[in-house]
Amino acid sequence: MSTTDEPISFEQVTSFDRDVFLARAEAIGKVAEEGALEADTNRDISDRLVQTIKNAQIPDLWKPRSHGGLDTDIRTYYDMIRIIARHNMVAGWLSYFFSIHEVWVSYMSPEGRDELLNSGELIGDVLAPVGRVEPDGEGFRIYGQWNFASGVRHCGWIGLGGVAQLPDGDAPEYCIFAVPVSECEIIDNWDTLGLRGTGSHGVSPNGAYVPMHRVLAASRVFGSGAPMGGQFDPNDPMYRMPFLPFFASAFTAVSLGGAERMVQEFKERTATRTRVFTGGTNAATSGPMPAVMARLQMQFYEMEGLADRYNDILIDWLDKSQTTNTDEEKALMYALRGQMARAGVAIATEASQALGATALFKGDPVEMFTRDLLTIGAHASHLYEDAMSVYGGTVFGGAAHPVW
Repeated sequence: MSTTDEPISFEQVTSFDRDVFLARAEAIGKVAEEGALEADTNRDISDRLVQTIKNAQIPDLWKPRSHGGLDTDIRTYYDMIRIIARHNMVAGWLSYFFSIHEVWVSYMSPEGRDELLNSGELIGDVLAPVGRVEPDGEGFRIYGQWNFASGVRHCGWIGLGGVAQLPDGDAPEYCIFAVPVSECEIIDNWDTLGLRGTGSHGVSPNGAYVPMHRVLAASRVFGSGAPMGGQFDPNDPMYRMPFLPFFASAFTAVSLGGAERMVQEFKERTATRTRVFTGGTNAATSGPMPAVMARLQMQFYEMEGLADRYNDILIDWLDKSQTTNTDEEKALMYALRGQMARAGVAIATEASQALGATALFKGDPVEMFTRDLLTIGAHASHLYEDAMSVYGGTVFGGAAHPVW
């Protein structure tokens, strides 16, 4: 099947079934792997892959039930992103983003939720408050440039972080402003080491007008478990967990899937590899490669264990409808993400170097997964040194990171 074929279609469902969605994840991953080098070269994924993701109802996974949500369970969702990323980390990243962004939208006013979630459009975001916000009548105008807008060319909406004083507030506060992508200029600046196919370009809204119903008072509601304006089902899962640890959870699934692929590639190639400089010996039965294999597998098992711990904590909070963290609890989740990201980088670098130069040609899976794992390791949500410093500090009574 070529990357010019039609997108895969799936029967549309109204409830979640683990086996059905794991099979869909496998199908998405295969489509993505076929087009991996093309996406890397183009710095964007194909329309075929985007439509396949939409046909698989990935954007419906974490919507409220009132807006067609499928009542996803955390472990299956994590496994889905891991499966997709094992084929192609870019597709894992975007499948995660094209589903998790609905969570912050679920905290908007009823009118805002209806407008975005019923539009049928994909939703992007850059939540860093880097722009300028000015009041204008009953709404706001926003200015500036927000970078790292993953998948923006395929999105109909984008949420942009900013600080503003709302009419019912007594001080400036952190908000998310939802803007049609059609009203933004896309800044073609995504030319990176890895995750190139995510198309994470910059955007500039150029003074776009945002009415109040599309302004999310994020700092008010994310810890409350209740969206703006009420009218919600408190049994929906997004209202029963702390927002940030849930929102950032599947970064680790992308890393885990990529690391799993690197271990698989190392095992398969080493099993048949002949070392010409050592008289034609088999790499799997002589020299240092068996020890490298063992180290890679142990590091991967450690990643799996950390992922289980992270998800166990989320599920415990979900079961208890706990929407707030202590500083130490929040920092622990940050540290778990940081430790997993670092382990993925370690697996990638050791495996690629041990396999030698033949694995480093452009477009080789080892070359591509190594670059992608290095790049995801640099994301702010799990920077290792920051995460360890913050978590260690909270153990002794210090403050958590203001965001992560």
